[in-house]
Amino acid sequence: MSELSVNHLLGIKYLKEEDIELIFKTADHFKEVINRPIKKVPSLRDITIANLFFENSTRTKLSFELAEKRLSADVINFSAGQSSVKKGETLIDTVNNILSMKVDMVVMRHPNPGAGVFLSKHVDAAIVNAGDGAHEHPTQALLDSYSIRERLGSVKGKNVVIVGDILHSRVALSNIFALKLQGANVMVCGPKTLLPKHIDKLGVKVETNLRKALNWCDVANMLRVQNERMDISYFPSTREYTQQFGVNKELLDSLDKEITIMHPGPINRGVEITSDVADSKQAIILDQVQNGVAVRMAVIYLLASKIKN
Repeated sequence: MSELSVNHLLGIKYLKEEDIELIFKTADHFKEVINRPIKKVPSLRDITIANLFFENSTRTKLSFELAEKRLSADVINFSAGQSSVKKGETLIDTVNNILSMKVDMVVMRHPNPGAGVFLSKHVDAAIVNAGDGAHEHPTQALLDSYSIRERLGSVKGKNVVIVGDILHSRVALSNIFALKLQGANVMVCGPKTLLPKHIDKLGVKVETNLRKALNWCDVANMLRVQNERMDISYFPSTREYTQQFGVNKELLDSLDKEITIMHPGPINRGVEITSDVADSKQAIILDQVQNGVAVRMAVIYLLASKIKN
């Protein structure tokens, strides 16, 4: 398989296992490129990409922008906070205005689930979902799987636990889809109030005891509590959450085996993980950041090659 089976990256649930393999193989090549003295390749010199962020983002936005520039694409950055969206312009109008500038691809983050799918049906450009509400965040899941593969050799058969605010997390849902597609065993762990009611229907184990979850897993992906998406309090206090679901070095060292720690960022140090865990050899958090650029380069390159064809 030399090309993706999809024309957009809207969510992991639309991908096949072969798509993920192709993205990772392409990312391997780009990872080698970004470690050279000259980090740019002229692959997308004739492609224009618009980054549309209707929600705040630092790491994802920078990562996409860097990936696009490494591929020599022309880049337009659009932030909803400084735009006509504030004046009531609709999503379609905003995008059509940008497309009239002859844009080939749109990378979009939006607070509403399904915004990318909606857009893909109405505009003639490749769409990359950079996070839609509490729905999906496909490139984060891809870079997470890529980082597990790099550290442990493969994803297949590995035990991965996702810990924390599963209810509000688009990262959790995309990770569950990606990990299951590649043959990993997946568990979610967190307070009952932060676990969606029918999460087990996705074929994942459910655990509310953190120590049990950590003893079971090879990899623990620690999510932050998404206070900005909560309209009510889901647990008594941050201190109590940390006592029950926070990982510190003492807890890690007391386990029967050495496990790998991941975090999609931004980290609330001292809440979901302590600094000595975040900065330890067991954590691959900085590898995830570096791999994010290579994986996003791969996604953009593969979608752009379909536009050219």
